[in-house]
Parts: sequence; C-alpha cells; structure tokens
Amino acid sequence: MSAVDSVLARIPQPCRSLAIRHRELLKFGIVGAITFFIDTGIFYTLKLTILSPKPVTSKVIAVLAATIVSYVLNREWSFRTRGGRRPHHEATLYFVISGIAVGMYSAPLWISRYLLHLQTPFTSRLVEEIADFTSGQIIGLLVGMAFRWWAFRKWVFPAEQPDGRAAPRDRISTP
Repeated sequence: MSAVDSVLARIPQPCRSLAIRHRELLKFGIVGAITFFIDTGIFYTLKLTILSPKPVTSKVIAVLAATIVSYVLNREWSFRTRGGRRPHHEATLYFVISGIAVGMYSAPLWISRYLLHLQTPFTSRLVEEIADFTSGQIIGLLVGMAFRWWAFRKWVFPAEQPDGRAAPRDRISTP
C-alpha cells in the first residue's frame, strides 16, 4: 500500500471522495507547502546575512531555488498523469511561467518596501519584518501560486495535447 493510499484510508468517507476528486490540487498544495519552507528558509537566511540591504534580491533567489524543487515534485507527483509534451518543451514552459510568477511573488514585497516605505528608517524594525513577511511570504505567495496553478494546468501539464488529442496516460498512478 502506498503512502497516499494509507493516508486516504484514514480520511472519513465524505472527505475522502473530495480529496480524491481534487487530488491534483491537494498534491500541488503539498508541493507548495514544501517549497514555501524552502523559499522562506533561503529568503531569511540571505536577507538576515549576506544580502541584508537587498531583500528583493534575496526573495528572487529564494523563489528560484524553490521553483527548481517545485518543478521536479510537480512533474513527478502532482501532475504525473498529465502532460504529453517533450520534457525539454515542458521544462521550458514551466520555467517561463515560473519566471513570470517570480515577478508576481516579488511585486508585493517591492511595493511594501519602496512604494509604501515600510522599512527602516521610515518605520521600526518590527514593522519592517512584519511587512516583509506579509507582503513577500503571504500575499506574494498566494498571487503567484494562483497564477502558477492556472498556468501549469493550461499550458505546461495540459489534459490534452495542443493538437486536441488526449495526453498520453503512461504516467498514471492510483490515488
């Protein structure tokens, strides 16, 4: 029995059928949670050490590292029953869309810091840290994640190929 099957067996039946129906979204969310911790760890490590005067640069580097991990996990787990594109084409689309998402992840932090001036000396260090976390790790993450979910399903891991044929299901796994 796989790990997914053992978890599903413990979920009450009404929730189990909902989880099975939305398993791609749940897997995408789990991958997002894993990469959130990677992103947050790298962001704060860089922001509080070698890149302290450059929080947006720290954020971009953190998102790029998390995106690489995200690609592998999404391709091999979240969207493994979708696709049909050649791996290099799929990877190119994934990283182009993720590049757009980096801007979406970083924009709220940039707005917070440089338009709203929520940084020292204009505000206290505590307010700066709360604003950085809220704008960079919550608002930016939600905006970027919503965009990536939609774009990945539409272009990177489509249910059908661009010519309208159904995508091959050679990577199907049981729920």
